Amino acid sequence: MKRSLYILLLFLVSNLSIAQEETVYSVYFDVNKFNLDDKQGNNVVAFIKAIDTARIETIQIYGYCDDRGKDAYNFKLSTNRANTIRDTLLGRGIKNKIIVTIEGKGRILLEEDIDNVTEARSKNRRVDVTVNFKPLPPPKLEPGVYSALKKDLIAGDRVYLDNILFERGSSKLTTKSKQELDKMAKFLMKYKNIQFEIQGHICCTPSFQKEAIDKDTRKRELSKNRAFAVYKYLVSKKITPTRMTYKGYGNTVPLGKGTEYDRRVELMITKA
Repeated sequence: MKRSLYILLLFLVSNLSIAQEETVYSVYFDVNKFNLDDKQGNNVVAFIKAIDTARIETIQIYGYCDDRGKDAYNFKLSTNRANTIRDTLLGRGIKNKIIVTIEGKGRILLEEDIDNVTEARSKNRRVDVTVNFKPLPPPKLEPGVYSALKKDLIAGDRVYLDNILFERGSSKLTTKSKQELDKMAKFLMKYKNIQFEIQGHICCTPSFQKEAIDKDTRKRELSKNRAFAVYKYLVSKKITPTRMTYKGYGNTVPLGKGTEYDRRVELMITKA
């Protein structure tokens, strides 16, 4: 009885993850036969259409027979079965150069404890097509929040600078903040592709009053002035101004760690 082709790992190709880099496709044949009927041929086409052929790295084709018959005959028959599948793949647009193995393996011996010999033999009259895939590109990273600059930042990442804090009502940089900015400037000189927005923040104003008064300028622009102070300092350290923008966010983005931590500046990466 003819058995239709089916896929042992049914169309895993469309759902491959990084850990899944191959799939096995099996074609089953009648006794002493190596040609495909129309249904089998259609199933081969369906298999190929389900594959992202641009991702195929190599294909290996192995033909098999059941345990009956002489070795020489079985090797020839299994090879003919493998060649039939190769020709079908080539006829459907698979490039010859990626088919790296076409081999008839001959017969598969039955295990001693097989209950259904007929079924086991029918499954041994087959060709296995192993499709190996090129690795998927790494998944797109989601932006995160970090406490320090690092080389593998992506656009949208926020860098919380916990050593760049301000006195209450002030936008002046402290000595400790300048030391931290000196380290940052060295990093930014090394990784010149990074662009960013300097974001200033404040604490301790009522919810309806988003911005606070800078005690030095006596204007309600404290978070913007804090961002500008960092911008100006980095410019003095030879960081190209076109890599940076600055903006005040007032009290709209509290950290929830205490008021002293909200008197801060963050960097939001715009290009990396």
